Amino acid sequence: MDSQHWRAVIAAAQAGDRRALDDLVEGWLPLVYNIVGRALNGHADVDDVVQDTMLRAVGNLASLRDPDSFRSWLVAIAMRQIRDRARRKTPDRLEEAAASDFAELTVLRLQLEGQRREVAEAVRWLDDEDRHLLSLWWLEVAGELTRRELAAAVGVTRQHAAVRVQRMKERLETSRGIVRALDGACPDLREVTGRWNGRPDSVWRKRLARHLRGCGYCGGTREAVVPAERLLVGIALVPLPVGFTLSLALGGKTAAAATSAATSVGWSAKLLGALTKPAVAMTAGATIVAGGAYVVTQPPDAPPPRAAVTPTATAGSAPPRTSAPPAPAPAPKSSPSATKRTDPYGTVVDAVDRAPDPNARPAALPRRPESGITSTGGPKAVMQHRGDSVTLTGRGYVLVRWQISPGSRPGGLVMPSWTGLKGRLFHVASGGSRRMDDPLPGAPNGYATGMGGPDIGYAVLPPGTQQMWQNEYFYLDGTVTLTQNERGCDYGLAVFPSNRDAVDKDINEGPAQGAIRYGLVRDTGTDSAPVPQYVTRATPADPATVPQRSRV
Repeated sequence: MDSQHWRAVIAAAQAGDRRALDDLVEGWLPLVYNIVGRALNGHADVDDVVQDTMLRAVGNLASLRDPDSFRSWLVAIAMRQIRDRARRKTPDRLEEAAASDFAELTVLRLQLEGQRREVAEAVRWLDDEDRHLLSLWWLEVAGELTRRELAAAVGVTRQHAAVRVQRMKERLETSRGIVRALDGACPDLREVTGRWNGRPDSVWRKRLARHLRGCGYCGGTREAVVPAERLLVGIALVPLPVGFTLSLALGGKTAAAATSAATSVGWSAKLLGALTKPAVAMTAGATIVAGGAYVVTQPPDAPPPRAAVTPTATAGSAPPRTSAPPAPAPAPKSSPSATKRTDPYGTVVDAVDRAPDPNARPAALPRRPESGITSTGGPKAVMQHRGDSVTLTGRGYVLVRWQISPGSRPGGLVMPSWTGLKGRLFHVASGGSRRMDDPLPGAPNGYATGMGGPDIGYAVLPPGTQQMWQNEYFYLDGTVTLTQNERGCDYGLAVFPSNRDAVDKDINEGPAQGAIRYGLVRDTGTDSAPVPQYVTRATPADPATVPQRSRV
């Protein structure tokens, strides 16, 4: 950022220029969000801390004597708010679920691949103190902060800061090795992690590091390891998320009350907008994100989307992943919104069913209103790794296509889950011309299916789980996040926004050759249509813990 420009803006804001104050908040809010988000790894308190920081900065701007020191002053306020938050939290509160894992946001929105993705995922293995320091160092190597500003924010000399950064980098490199190892196929490592609950912490970091040092399989790397600072150079800021509201920073007041309180001290309406409006503008058929667009599908008669671009990072479409394989944990409690519902929606779930006769035509597919589905993964989100997720929004149909690879890794399936549901979600049809347990064409003696065979091992469903078809179709009216929870057997999901005509065509056409299996209609056209077996309105820390037959 041009220092001369910002000196003029800061001086004007201090002199009472509201437009300059607007520009100041708009320009520096992304930096604060990235520092706090990475330091807290996307914890639910991120919004509160970010807004507390900006409100304190605006409220104390007149006390800043040197405009050249604004950035280090603002970063120091952010770090102080982070430390204050840690002091206010009791140990049990510190274990609250993250609102949105910042490592995943970094991978998703900046389209990180390869070793850059690995660095982002390794952050989960750092202690709080290291993660706080990393939030500053990451921005230093990306060119957003100087070492002097980093040291000032931490409250130490530049020499001491250099020592602390070096130690943090060593633990980060250890964590990168763990991420690589957990993504591999070392049989000894599986034994080591047999009792691990899947949550990264310092104790398991040390245990796994000991394994890596003595394991020839995990210790060897198939490619040269690039130093983290070289990977992070030039990485842009993660764009602001949807949902910032000033009421969070004002003790839970309503938006109207918050606006009234802020305007009473002379803040401009545009400044309030910078702190309160979402960073994503939505249309009927597309979602326009800060710096770019997640373009998906929209009906032919839908109006063209209007872009709303802000000067932050470029939005990405690469799905996030998590290498750590958590074990099932106690089911999360239903959210209050689930218990208040009085309509029948959510009282019917899918159950284990028998495959229909191959030549049985499906029932008629009811018509439901469509206005288009937006997807953070774009028109085709391919989720191959544990923790990959895609958020779907709108009203219309979604195709989830299964690809199981027992030849690569057989074993038990941890099913994908739908979490954070706001609205309604139904399982409307199954297609793709086959169920996953149908014999594959050309398989010897018909033994091999989409679930595996005696020569390569089998993919095993959890008890009571309905057998998947190649294509599974769902109808969404609202927003929901689908997460790939792979552990054990290797499987992938491809998620496509679709439409009723495509669903109807798929389920009514058999394969071009061989035995014909038409699809299966599950939709009743009413609220009694089945909902997915693993769905909840809550957002658990580990989506793999969503219980089967959950009541939404």
